[in-house]
Parts: sequence; C-alpha cells; structure tokens
Amino acid sequence: MAVDPKGTTLSAAELRRMTELVADDAMSVAGPGTTHRTPGIEEFCTEAAALLGEDTVVREDSALDKASRDWAHMSPILAAKLPAGRAEVVLRPSSYEQIQPLVALAHRLRIPLTPRGKGTGNYGQAIPLHGGAVLDLTGCGRILGAGDGWIRAEAGAKMSDLEAHARTLGQELWMFPSTFGTSLGGFLSGGNGGTGSLANGTNGDGFVRDLTVVPCTAEAEPFTVRGEEALPYIHAYGTTGITTTATVALQPARVWTGLFASFDTWTSATAALSDLVRLEPAPRLVSLDEPGLVETFEADPALDPATLSVRAIIEEQAGDDARAIIEKHGGRVTEVRPAPRGPALISSLSFNHPTYHLMKAKEGYFHLEIGGDVLLGDPAAVKAVFPGTVLHLEGMRSGTVGMLMAHYQDEATVYEGIAALEALGVGVHDVHNWYVDRRLDLVRAAVRTADPLGLLNPGHLLGAR
Repeated sequence: MAVDPKGTTLSAAELRRMTELVADDAMSVAGPGTTHRTPGIEEFCTEAAALLGEDTVVREDSALDKASRDWAHMSPILAAKLPAGRAEVVLRPSSYEQIQPLVALAHRLRIPLTPRGKGTGNYGQAIPLHGGAVLDLTGCGRILGAGDGWIRAEAGAKMSDLEAHARTLGQELWMFPSTFGTSLGGFLSGGNGGTGSLANGTNGDGFVRDLTVVPCTAEAEPFTVRGEEALPYIHAYGTTGITTTATVALQPARVWTGLFASFDTWTSATAALSDLVRLEPAPRLVSLDEPGLVETFEADPALDPATLSVRAIIEEQAGDDARAIIEKHGGRVTEVRPAPRGPALISSLSFNHPTYHLMKAKEGYFHLEIGGDVLLGDPAAVKAVFPGTVLHLEGMRSGTVGMLMAHYQDEATVYEGIAALEALGVGVHDVHNWYVDRRLDLVRAAVRTADPLGLLNPGHLLGAR
C-alpha cells in the first residue's frame, strides 16, 4: 500500500477489519434486497417538486432502479451484496443554483441524499445504501469559463466536453478517466486518475484548482475551497458535501499519436514500458497487457492477440525515439495511428477497461488494483497467488500500477491472496468495498461540519462519528 502523505489511507487488510467491526452497526448496509422507507419522504418530494418542477422529481421504478446501480457487479464479492439499497426518489436539477435549496430541504426533513453523476463507478460509490433521494447532477453540465491553465464547469459536465472546449483554446485537460464520458463531479468525487496521470498523478495531486461545495446543514450555504483545501472533498463520494462546480487544470495542447507494439516476453515488454514512461516529451499514457487480455479486445490490426501488447500515447515528434525504444527491447511496432483514433483506442483500453473486456468475454473472474515496480520483474510469484492470473500494467512516473484479474473462488481466498501479494511487495487496493478509503482523517474532520446529521451518502464512510 502506498501511504498518502496528505491523509490516512487504509490498506486492504485494515479496511477489511474495519468493515467486519461495523457489520452489525445501524449505519451498515441493511442487506440485499432491502427496501427502505424514510419518514418524511412524501413531504420532501412535494416540496422538492415545488422547487424544481414536477418533471424533475422522478419516482418511476425504472429510474429508481437505474439510480441505485453502478458497475459494482464487476466484483463478485459486491455482487453477492446487491441490491444493497434503493433510491426512493431521483432529483434532476438543471443548474448548480438549484442544489442549495434541495440540500437545505433534505437537512430539515432528515432525508438521506446521495449525489450521482453518470453512474460509471465500479465500486458502489453512488449506490444509495439507506434509501432517500439520489441527486442526479448530469443535468448541471454547463461549462462556466476557461482561461490560461484552467477550466470551470458544473459538476455534471462531461469530461469529453471539457477536453473538446479546451482544445478550441489550444489547451487540454491534465488528465481524464478511461471512461471519457464520465462527469466532472463523478471523476472528482469517485474517481482517481486516468489518461494524463502518467506525468500528472491523481485527481488529488494539483488537478483541482477550486471546488464549490454545498454542505448538508440548515442553511446549506455554499463555500469554495482551493488547492490543498479541496482534498477532503476529492474521492470522498460526496460524504463531505455536494460539489456543484469545479475548476480544474489545463495545459497547452499537444499533437498526440498512438503507438502500438508487440513483445514475446514479459521482461522485454516491461523494459520497454519503463523506458517509454521516461520518454521526453512525456507520453500521455503507456499500457501493457498480456495475451490473455488482448484476445478479449475487439479485433484490430494493431493488436496481436498472441503477444504482449504495449501501447503508448506519445507526441508526434517523439515517434522516432519511441520506435527506437521498442526495437531496442526486441519488440515490433505494429502500427502508429494518429489522432483521434489512435489515442482514443489506447485510452479506451487503459486502467479498468481490460477488466471489463475480460469479464464480458469470460465468466468467473475478479480483479484487484495493484501497484509497485516489483511488477516489472519476473511475474511468476505474483501470478502463482491466484489461479488463472492475467496482468494489465500502467506506466507512471510515480511507480507502476495496474490490474490483476484471476479466477474467483470465494471472498476468503481473495483476502488471503491480498495478504500474499502484499508480502511480495505488491501494493493492493481493495476494490471489493464501497467505503471511502483515501485521506480518511481529512474526510472525517470535514464531515463533522459539512454533514453533522450524517445524511450525505450514508453508509459509505466508516468511523465518521
């Protein structure tokens, strides 16, 4: 586990122990299929309709079901606990100005309130575990301004729209998630990194210039935090307040191209990945996949399903140097594909997307987020921990990260294997829970004033009170 210097981060084992301690707590998940009825919900819906309009207060079963799910079913451990909670109403504001009175109303009537974007999270971050209202922010999608090095937008704005707008100004986002249509608020509240993280780190490493947040208090008076003051509100799943607008970092736009290469051995492929990461100018992304993953991707002449695939989003001017790195390590460049198709394909096969493709093609797998430069060496010991292991790596200047996918046996075996991986020096992030697990000291401190009644996305923050 890599310790976050800006706040407490739980290891997989610590999170597991804390989860067990609160298993019978009144604020823990009530159980699969539980239907919760919140006192005051009818009054809340009536008053919310007066604030927003009847059409934006939605109670149809199909909408409630959709707002109560994300991609947590990718985890067989979480899938066994689903459905874990169900919204009683979905609110659909169309501008950030409408959010403050809704939050004040929820506070007055003691209604749980779960903010939600596009619902592309993988770990149940936005599942309303205790019923109440889901605040669907996708209608709040305006870009509010941009300048040299920054762009400001409502929480529901799509990252793809921000990148497109930045490009018209000769700039680009520092980073964006592999699910490019994710909302800005969703990426900041539930995401972590993506394309561009190779050089720029996570969404808590300077990407956020400022956030405007609505606390769940009597007045619900919005406030703005800047720089490191924003950290308690990043990757906190909305437990520390509803993010309404955000300003994030831009950099000068560059001309990217996609480089695809094939390798026959892990040693040569990881050596090339390591050199590509240090290439100047810095790539936007460098990925590696084993053949067992490549064969599950959509067929493409740039991807040889019989070999290890190394892919990089590089500047056009770095093409010759990148090709030299591939050839030095015994690889073969299969294609150099210009933007937008080349970089777009490589980005779409990064981070957790190989997991999606594998699970779509084959049943019975689970995955873990892993990290550490030990992954660049002989993978035999790592792959021996779980049967059928296949690996996906992402090159970072801060250290190698990736995904481990393997045959699922049972929950106990997963956690035994996590301990074994950590003993080998592999960092593991447990993806089989829906609890906030980064900067916990900062998040808990913020909650005490931002949500004193515990109404914001309840059940997602252990030990908050």
